[in-house]
Amino acid sequence: MTHIVSTGTDTDMDAFRDAATTWAAGGPGGHDERARELAARLPVRTVVLLEGPSDAAAVDALAGARGRDLAAEGVCVLPMGGAMSVGRFARLLGPAGLGLRLTGLCDERERPYYARALDGTGASFHVCAADLEDELIRVLGPARVTELIRNEGEVRALETFLRQPAQQGRAPEQQLRRFLGTKKGRKIHYGRVLVEALAPDRVPAPLDALFADLRTPDARTHP
Repeated sequence: MTHIVSTGTDTDMDAFRDAATTWAAGGPGGHDERARELAARLPVRTVVLLEGPSDAAAVDALAGARGRDLAAEGVCVLPMGGAMSVGRFARLLGPAGLGLRLTGLCDERERPYYARALDGTGASFHVCAADLEDELIRVLGPARVTELIRNEGEVRALETFLRQPAQQGRAPEQQLRRFLGTKKGRKIHYGRVLVEALAPDRVPAPLDALFADLRTPDARTHP
């Protein structure tokens, strides 16, 4: 497993992410100026718009596995707190705002939000069949995911969950996907664990396509 060494750029990118998120949420004044200043100084070139922190954990884990320092490359991985926010982030950060290149990853059911928000921005986005956890479970297989859960010390919690009447008769993939969402923070934790368990040639197609997109030259769209 390849790992990157964190630099001061990570802290600066965190500051940009926080400023952009507060700006998009309509927070106190000054965050737009702060986001602009940081975007220019770092410089930020690309923003990866993600629905939530579990997706961000998976993206960060794959970057580490591939020896990529996304912050140093000018890439901001930004969990928005829900796909319905993508329009606001696209307006503020894309061609009509800071002029940054946009890309993203979303669940199938959230595709319409991304399609509307990114139409006309030149942005690309990549769609998971159900969600990213579903993609990872299908690639790894239920037996391997169960082994990873055991290695994380949660096999008893999983066994208790599987005894619930609502889980009887469901496919193992569905059971495991539901289990990951039953405890706060679990999806985030396993977003990293499952990605780190992937073979290099077995990365789910939407996640692999996102990283292929990040290899393309990117430039600001300011006039």
